[in-house]
Amino acid sequence: MDEAGLIRAARAGDEMAFDALVGPLVDPAFRLAMVFLRDANEAEDAVQEATLKGWRSLGQLRKDAAVRPWFLSIVANQCRTMRRARWWSVVRLGTVTRTEQGVSERLDLQIDLDRELSKLPATDRAILFLFFYLDLSLGEVGRILGISPQAAKSRVHRAVTRLRIGMVEVAK
Repeated sequence: MDEAGLIRAARAGDEMAFDALVGPLVDPAFRLAMVFLRDANEAEDAVQEATLKGWRSLGQLRKDAAVRPWFLSIVANQCRTMRRARWWSVVRLGTVTRTEQGVSERLDLQIDLDRELSKLPATDRAILFLFFYLDLSLGEVGRILGISPQAAKSRVHRAVTRLRIGMVEVAK
Protein backbone atom coordinates (compact mmCIF):
# COMPACT_ATOMS: atom_id res chain seq x y z
CA MET A 1 0.00 0.00 0.00
CA ASP A 2 1.32 3.46 -0.87
CA GLU A 3 1.69 6.34 1.61
CA ALA A 4 -1.63 7.93 0.64
CA GLY A 5 -3.42 4.62 1.20
CA LEU A 6 -1.74 4.16 4.57
CA ILE A 7 -2.77 7.68 5.58
CA ARG A 8 -6.39 6.98 4.62
CA ALA A 9 -6.34 3.70 6.55
CA ALA A 10 -4.72 5.31 9.60
CA ARG A 11 -7.29 8.12 9.57
CA ALA A 12 -9.96 5.43 9.60
CA GLY A 13 -8.43 4.08 12.82
CA ASP A 14 -6.07 1.39 11.49
CA GLU A 15 -3.22 1.29 14.01
CA MET A 16 -1.15 -1.01 11.78
CA ALA A 17 -1.28 1.55 8.97
CA PHE A 18 -0.16 4.30 11.36
CA ASP A 19 2.67 2.07 12.56
CA ALA A 20 3.70 1.46 8.95
CA LEU A 21 3.79 5.25 8.40
CA VAL A 22 5.54 6.31 11.60
CA GLY A 23 7.49 3.18 12.55
CA PRO A 24 10.38 3.79 10.14
CA LEU A 25 10.62 7.38 11.39
CA VAL A 26 11.08 6.53 15.07
CA ASP A 27 14.87 6.18 14.85
CA PRO A 28 15.41 9.50 13.01
CA ALA A 29 12.92 11.11 15.40
CA PHE A 30 14.86 9.81 18.41
CA ARG A 31 18.10 11.13 16.96
CA LEU A 32 16.48 14.51 16.35
CA ALA A 33 15.18 14.56 19.93
CA MET A 34 18.69 13.72 21.19
CA VAL A 35 20.02 16.71 19.27
CA PHE A 36 17.51 18.95 21.02
CA LEU A 37 17.44 17.44 24.50
CA ARG A 38 20.87 15.75 24.90
CA ASP A 39 19.34 13.09 27.18
CA ALA A 40 18.25 9.62 26.01
CA ASN A 41 15.38 9.26 28.49
CA GLU A 42 13.95 12.67 27.63
CA ALA A 43 14.40 11.96 23.93
CA GLU A 44 12.45 8.69 24.26
CA ASP A 45 9.70 10.51 26.14
CA ALA A 46 9.57 13.21 23.46
CA VAL A 47 9.25 10.67 20.64
CA GLN A 48 6.56 8.73 22.50
CA GLU A 49 4.60 11.91 23.20
CA ALA A 50 5.06 13.06 19.60
CA THR A 51 3.81 9.70 18.32
CA LEU A 52 0.69 10.03 20.44
CA LYS A 53 0.17 13.60 19.24
CA GLY A 54 0.69 12.41 15.66
CA TRP A 55 -1.97 9.74 16.07
CA ARG A 56 -4.39 12.28 17.54
CA SER A 57 -3.70 14.91 14.88
CA LEU A 58 -3.53 12.65 11.84
CA GLY A 59 -6.65 14.35 10.50
CA GLN A 60 -4.71 17.62 10.28
CA LEU A 61 -2.15 16.16 7.86
CA ARG A 62 -2.73 17.78 4.46
CA LYS A 63 -3.52 15.43 1.62
CA ASP A 64 -0.45 16.39 -0.39
CA ALA A 65 1.95 16.52 2.59
CA ALA A 66 4.62 13.91 3.24
CA VAL A 67 4.56 12.07 6.56
CA ARG A 68 8.28 12.40 7.34
CA PRO A 69 8.52 16.22 7.68
CA TRP A 70 5.08 16.32 9.34
CA PHE A 71 6.08 13.81 12.02
CA LEU A 72 9.57 15.25 12.56
CA SER A 73 8.04 18.70 13.05
CA ILE A 74 5.82 17.25 15.77
CA VAL A 75 8.93 15.78 17.41
CA ALA A 76 10.80 19.09 17.14
CA ASN A 77 7.86 20.98 18.67
CA GLN A 78 7.58 18.44 21.47
CA CYS A 79 11.29 18.85 22.22
CA ARG A 80 10.91 22.64 22.34
CA THR A 81 7.97 22.25 24.71
CA MET A 82 9.93 19.93 26.95
CA ARG A 83 12.91 22.30 27.02
CA ARG A 84 10.66 25.23 27.93
CA ALA A 85 8.90 23.22 30.63
CA ARG A 86 12.07 22.52 32.58
CA TRP A 87 11.98 24.52 35.78
CA TRP A 88 15.34 23.22 36.88
CA SER A 89 18.59 22.45 35.23
CA VAL A 90 21.16 19.79 35.90
CA VAL A 91 24.85 20.14 35.43
CA ARG A 92 25.81 17.46 32.96
CA LEU A 93 29.33 16.32 32.62
CA GLY A 94 30.52 15.31 29.21
CA THR A 95 31.13 11.65 28.64
CA VAL A 96 34.58 10.65 29.72
CA THR A 97 36.45 8.91 26.96
CA ARG A 98 39.28 6.64 27.96
CA THR A 99 42.13 7.23 25.67
CA GLU A 100 44.88 4.76 25.15
CA GLN A 101 48.17 5.36 23.50
CA GLY A 102 47.90 5.08 19.75
CA VAL A 103 44.39 6.52 19.45
CA SER A 104 43.91 7.29 15.79
CA GLU A 105 43.77 10.87 14.57
CA ARG A 106 40.30 10.18 13.17
CA LEU A 107 39.00 9.35 16.64
CA ASP A 108 40.57 12.56 17.96
CA LEU A 109 38.82 14.54 15.23
CA GLN A 110 35.50 12.84 16.03
CA ILE A 111 35.89 13.72 19.71
CA ASP A 112 36.72 17.32 18.77
CA LEU A 113 33.74 17.49 16.43
CA ASP A 114 31.40 16.08 19.08
CA ARG A 115 32.72 18.58 21.61
CA GLU A 116 32.26 21.52 19.25
CA LEU A 117 28.78 20.34 18.24
CA SER A 118 27.77 20.17 21.89
CA LYS A 119 28.80 23.82 22.29
CA LEU A 120 26.34 24.92 19.59
CA PRO A 121 22.80 25.95 20.55
CA ALA A 122 20.15 23.24 20.17
CA THR A 123 18.65 25.00 17.16
CA ASP A 124 22.00 24.92 15.34
CA ARG A 125 22.54 21.25 16.19
CA ALA A 126 19.01 20.45 14.98
CA ILE A 127 19.39 22.22 11.66
CA LEU A 128 22.75 20.55 10.99
CA PHE A 129 21.30 17.16 11.92
CA LEU A 130 18.24 17.56 9.71
CA PHE A 131 20.16 18.88 6.70
CA PHE A 132 23.38 16.86 6.79
CA TYR A 133 22.56 13.69 8.74
CA LEU A 134 18.97 13.04 7.62
CA ASP A 135 19.74 14.60 4.22
CA LEU A 136 16.47 16.53 4.13
CA SER A 137 15.91 19.31 1.62
CA LEU A 138 15.91 22.92 2.81
CA GLY A 139 12.15 22.98 2.22
CA GLU A 140 11.63 19.97 4.50
CA VAL A 141 14.00 21.39 7.12
CA GLY A 142 12.05 24.64 7.00
CA ARG A 143 8.72 22.85 7.42
CA ILE A 144 10.01 20.85 10.38
CA LEU A 145 11.40 23.90 12.15
CA GLY A 146 8.57 26.23 11.14
CA ILE A 147 10.71 28.55 9.01
CA SER A 148 11.02 29.34 5.31
CA PRO A 149 13.45 27.43 3.09
CA GLN A 150 15.49 30.62 2.73
CA ALA A 151 15.72 30.98 6.51
CA ALA A 152 16.73 27.31 6.74
CA LYS A 153 19.51 27.93 4.21
CA SER A 154 20.75 30.93 6.20
CA ARG A 155 20.66 29.01 9.46
CA VAL A 156 22.55 26.06 7.97
CA HIS A 157 25.21 28.47 6.72
CA ARG A 158 25.49 30.24 10.11
CA ALA A 159 25.62 26.94 12.03
CA VAL A 160 28.34 25.56 9.74
CA THR A 161 30.29 28.81 10.14
CA ARG A 162 30.07 28.61 13.94
CA LEU A 163 31.12 24.97 13.87
CA ARG A 164 34.00 25.72 11.50
CA ILE A 165 35.24 28.54 13.76
CA GLY A 166 35.19 26.17 16.76
CA MET A 167 37.06 23.49 14.84
CA VAL A 168 39.72 25.99 13.72
CA GLU A 169 40.23 27.01 17.36
CA VAL A 170 40.67 23.34 18.31
CA ALA A 171 43.24 22.84 15.56
CA LYS A 172 45.44 25.67 16.89
